[in-house]
Amino acid sequence: FLALSGELHIQALSWRKLYLSRAKLKASSRTSALLSGFAMVAMVEVELDLKYSYPRELLISFAVCTTVLVAVHLFALLISTCILPNVEAVSNIHNLNSVSESPHERMHHYIELAWGFSTALGILLFLAEVVLLCWIKFLPTSPSPTSSSAPASGWQAALASTIIMVPVGIIFLIFTIHFYRSLVGHKTERHHQEIEELHKIKVQLDGQERGLQTHSPTSCLFPST
Repeated sequence: FLALSGELHIQALSWRKLYLSRAKLKASSRTSALLSGFAMVAMVEVELDLKYSYPRELLISFAVCTTVLVAVHLFALLISTCILPNVEAVSNIHNLNSVSESPHERMHHYIELAWGFSTALGILLFLAEVVLLCWIKFLPTSPSPTSSSAPASGWQAALASTIIMVPVGIIFLIFTIHFYRSLVGHKTERHHQEIEELHKIKVQLDGQERGLQTHSPTSCLFPST
């Protein structure tokens, strides 16, 4: 009974890891598809005022940010699309022993990479994309950069969006680091508990085995001196 209980406990842990990997892949796939689509639409639909002389650094920053944003999310989407069907196929089989057929353990690093690209790096790039879009959209309503006149409402609107987004980005980074450390601490605690439970099961099995050896016919006929 103890051996069966230990085996079921190990299988339950394996299934939990499988479901967690599947949830991460699904969330990464949805988030990456949404944000990469938005970035592509923003790149296509943005209208540059031909009468306004945009700063070269602004245009280069917008092009680089959009390209990296789309590349990061498409890479995360590629990983999710390749791994998720194999995990889904195993999770839909109602057999406890089929968890070993899932590639989520071997592809663990790729799953975490897709999760990090989609939720951490991808969202941070998305915030930068919003700021750059505000500058490109509102800056043409201001006087030319070479003009000595006072800033107009467009420049002030773009600056306001930057002022708002900078603390949001800082809060996002702080939350990401805090969440990651809390998650690592929780996983470490859970691993310690699992090791302790497995150790208790091992001790109980060893005790049961010694009891069987003590009460065996051989030990009764030939007692130890």
